[in-house]
Amino acid sequence: MINCKEEAKKVLDEVIKNRRYLHENPEVGFDLSNTIKFVKEKLDEYGIEYRTDIGKSAVIGYINPNKGHTIALRADMDGLPVVEETGLEFQSKNGKMHACGHDAHTSMLLGVAKVLKQNEDKINGTVKLIFQPAEELGTGSKFLCEDGVMNDVDEIIGLHVGNISSEGSVGDMVFARGSMMACMDKFTIKVKGTGAHGAYPQASKDPVVIGAYIVTAIQEILSREIAATEPGVITIGVFKSGSAFNIIPNEAYLEGTVRAVTNENREFIQNRIKEVSEGIAKSFRANVEYEYFWQPPPVVNDEKIAGKLIDYAKELYPENVKEMKKPVMGGEDFAWYLAEKLGAFFLLHNPLEIDGKCWAHHNSRFALDESEFEKGMAVMIAYVMNELK
Repeated sequence: MINCKEEAKKVLDEVIKNRRYLHENPEVGFDLSNTIKFVKEKLDEYGIEYRTDIGKSAVIGYINPNKGHTIALRADMDGLPVVEETGLEFQSKNGKMHACGHDAHTSMLLGVAKVLKQNEDKINGTVKLIFQPAEELGTGSKFLCEDGVMNDVDEIIGLHVGNISSEGSVGDMVFARGSMMACMDKFTIKVKGTGAHGAYPQASKDPVVIGAYIVTAIQEILSREIAATEPGVITIGVFKSGSAFNIIPNEAYLEGTVRAVTNENREFIQNRIKEVSEGIAKSFRANVEYEYFWQPPPVVNDEKIAGKLIDYAKELYPENVKEMKKPVMGGEDFAWYLAEKLGAFFLLHNPLEIDGKCWAHHNSRFALDESEFEKGMAVMIAYVMNELK
């Protein structure tokens, strides 16, 4: 058995170099031509075969292809349309930013791939490397799954860097044996009323008032219809209506998100928003048009796989392993893979202070402590080497 910590340390400098290149040159969504070119060049350098005909803007690598039990390792590659303000020497200057750590995920998986390829003769099985686009859109993994990327996979492992969970200090890894992250669904409500002059509201069916009632009432779904011990969020992020201070408009438009950590609660909330909205509108003699968009489901780890990940992490870094006490309400499209096959996701807590503060994901000052990359890589290497020995 190889020394996974030492192997991760050997490639750390190269991983950091690769990460800084990707950080300086971020791309978003599915438009990842330069990133894909870089990943392919590195896989060629390491002697790893790959294909690009699955999904859109993805690179799928193989170590020991067609050799039995297959473990997939996933990294997302896309950035965000954010203007960076970290002041780092490798700061992006193209108006986009890796403000969520996907540059780290990609470079770390390349580092893991290099180590595994060097030890290919000790691997009794197949490692599938998934370099994925468009996680920030919530659709990159879904399209890959629809194209069959998981068909030959037995289990899948992924990680996320940064400070997603508050349960840990810098350098810690956070694991969950079940529910870990929420779904990230979207819904829209169009309230169809009747407009009138603002001085004569009796002539209207005021969609602004109706919308306000809906915003308030759907919060009661969480507080009165779901157990207080079960996490859930309904947030209205958009409420648009009207064009003048003295005119009651014909319509109002609401847009929001639902976060739940079980599919049962997710479906219940989806149905109840519809029923509550329609009921309120009817009571005001108006109507609503309701649409619900099923985005990535909750991230729910397989208990057995998560348990083995925890055991390997404890062997390597016993002081840096934390088990999550409660799921986080952020979402991750890694969930689409877990809907297809068993697997587990874990978090590496490695934020870097900028201007005296660790900034949240998607912030223009979000930054990472690169020295901690070693831990995430070592755990992934250890999982593969132990499970496929």
